[in-house]
Amino acid sequence: MSIIVGFVPTPAGEAALAAGIAEARLRNQDLVIVNSAREGALVDKSVAPDDVLAKASRQAADAGVTARVIQPPYQHDLADEFLDVAREEDASLIVIGLRHRTQVGKFILGSHAQRILMQADRPVLAVKADGGQF
Repeated sequence: MSIIVGFVPTPAGEAALAAGIAEARLRNQDLVIVNSAREGALVDKSVAPDDVLAKASRQAADAGVTARVIQPPYQHDLADEFLDVAREEDASLIVIGLRHRTQVGKFILGSHAQRILMQADRPVLAVKADGGQF
């Protein structure tokens, strides 16, 4: 079993990474850092550069946690792809970061985090960028 972290290069992503490392250390499990890009997208701000992903892996290693990064492309739905990875990795916990969005923003754009929270078949830990938990 492992801990799965949804990582994007944002404060919410950093908060998720920190919480994931703490949980992996506490549970003595490996960490899988997931950073996905839409298949065929020329530019995607959620894709972390290699140096940022290397830093994330070093943070885990410095905490005594074995970590690996995967970057599965997704075609239609990021939440579905992420949940598929959690099942494939037999995750004991999913960790995601949240950011504040307006009601209109949620309605127009949808919410990957909300779908992960509602559709996951395993525990989900949601953290805010300021370190608080929901």
